[in-house]
Amino acid sequence: MIDIKLIRDNPDKVKAGITAKGLDPKLVDEVVVLDKKHRELIGLVEALHAARNKLTKDQIDEGKKIKIQLKELEPQLSAAELASQALLLQIPNMPSPLAPTGKSEKDNVEVRKWGEPRKFDFKPLDHLELGEKLKILDFPTGAKVSGSQFYFLYGDGALLELALVRYAFDLLSKEGFLPVITPDLAKARYYLGTGYAPKGSEAQTYTIQDEDLGLIATAEVTLAGKHADEIIPQDKLPIKYIGYSHCFRQEAGAYGKYSKGLYRVHEFTKAEMFIYCLPEESEKMHLHILDMEEKIYQNLGLPYRVLEMCTGDLGAMAARKFDIEAWMPTRDDYGEVTSTSNCTDYQARNLNIKFKRKTGEIEFIHMLNGTAVATSRTAPTWAKTKSPPESRI
Repeated sequence: MIDIKLIRDNPDKVKAGITAKGLDPKLVDEVVVLDKKHRELIGLVEALHAARNKLTKDQIDEGKKIKIQLKELEPQLSAAELASQALLLQIPNMPSPLAPTGKSEKDNVEVRKWGEPRKFDFKPLDHLELGEKLKILDFPTGAKVSGSQFYFLYGDGALLELALVRYAFDLLSKEGFLPVITPDLAKARYYLGTGYAPKGSEAQTYTIQDEDLGLIATAEVTLAGKHADEIIPQDKLPIKYIGYSHCFRQEAGAYGKYSKGLYRVHEFTKAEMFIYCLPEESEKMHLHILDMEEKIYQNLGLPYRVLEMCTGDLGAMAARKFDIEAWMPTRDDYGEVTSTSNCTDYQARNLNIKFKRKTGEIEFIHMLNGTAVATSRTAPTWAKTKSPPESRI
């Protein structure tokens, strides 16, 4: 969540930030009103507790009056705190001054391109046709066993997925990222704290009935939750992880022309980069993640372009965000294969993750994430024209 002090001290700055992200600035006014009410109630309750503590044994009537007042005010305080927190959670992270201004994905900025898209003298088959012909990809059986948008991989298809993950792990471990295999389930605090809503039009999370658990949409959730409620010494930073997990997404309403086959599925495998760092180093670390993503796709020989997301396409958590879109021959266009976000201290406030400077000061840490390889998008894009990456599998 955003720092409430920023709203108190500079509401106009926050209004400008959320307006740039396409939200109603009146949200800030509502937070200010609720926050003022909440703080007033805190003052009243604390004053009553202080007055009660000063009472002598013979001041029975005064004690009863205070008890009645507290009985009335304390529920109001609890309700005001919950309302204030719920509204504060609707305020997104402030966009970075470096993020381009815009309203939608049409305003995203192309930063650069790498590689030349391959030209075919015939109409190339798409990955579904190729997968079926090679007998390595099977959606009908996935639908029979699990439902639509699930699939089986066989033979070289299964080996390709494992090889891509191992390739990313080998490359990134040499760059100082610690390999981690995380759980595929997380408590609500962690998927909500990282921004994956279980309900509504943007629902992503499959929740487990009668359990405080949901299937994660990315290892970002579990890697962020790993250090919840901790204070990390400055000399331990940065912490760099490359996490492996299966990812589960409802993908409600994902029926566009680019949703066919493996591009949007309910379950896939992903290797995810995650960094904890000092606030003054987060911009550098963000570019480091992007550099690693580019290195992966250059080594795979896939032509791509780098896009920087405009303010209106950043999402709630990110202050700045880049996507890599690889060239997809059967689309005759680029399609997203990775994304990297600098979430600054926004997720850290949700999950209470801080660091301690050598001077003794304690602050909220900065947290960043980025896709190394999402196999369901990388494999079909790359397998048409390339040889398998080196792997020790």
